[in-house]
Amino acid sequence: MNDARTGATVEPLPPEDFVGCPTPPSWLARAVDELETLLCDHAHCERKAAANALALMHRYAEEPALLDKLSRLAREELRHFEQVQKVMRARGLRYRRMSPARYAEGLFSELRGNEPGRRMDTLVAAAFIEARSCERFLRLAPLLPPDVGELYRGLCASEARHYADYLALAASGADAAELASRITRFRAVERALIESPDPQFRFHSGAPSASPND
Repeated sequence: MNDARTGATVEPLPPEDFVGCPTPPSWLARAVDELETLLCDHAHCERKAAANALALMHRYAEEPALLDKLSRLAREELRHFEQVQKVMRARGLRYRRMSPARYAEGLFSELRGNEPGRRMDTLVAAAFIEARSCERFLRLAPLLPPDVGELYRGLCASEARHYADYLALAASGADAAELASRITRFRAVERALIESPDPQFRFHSGAPSASPND
């Protein structure tokens, strides 16, 4: 993808190759065993993704391309929230408050404080979140009951597009070398969050620890 203002180019990898590592098998096994927690936290993730897109639209209101992409993205994330809710209700599951995973906080802790670095970092972090979601949908779909597997297979295309959109927006106005450096940095952080032991099980949590604590 090419940014007309700067000539910076980013060729997006498949989401499962963009992230720092594959999801650990131990996390997949835990997801199969804790489907209710998985679905409830997934619903929260979709709601937060919509809210994050709206917050970026407010922060960077002078950028028409960003507004166009993220308004569409926010609508799609809310639609995904509704789809997850539908599956949960069909299964007699209740949407409830949940404490957040360490994942997004860990990524966003890497944001630089000043612009335009903060803009680039925020968009790169969001790209990793979307790519990881897609990677997990792909791995979970064949392991879960048919209704959930069908939902997750259906979400893959839009999540992959969201990842690509965030990456394209990060490239807009950016120096190519700087962007590549920040992607490398966030990939290392993302990998550590996914592979290191995590006492909490959530949709974006890391490898389950020996003593899980929800």
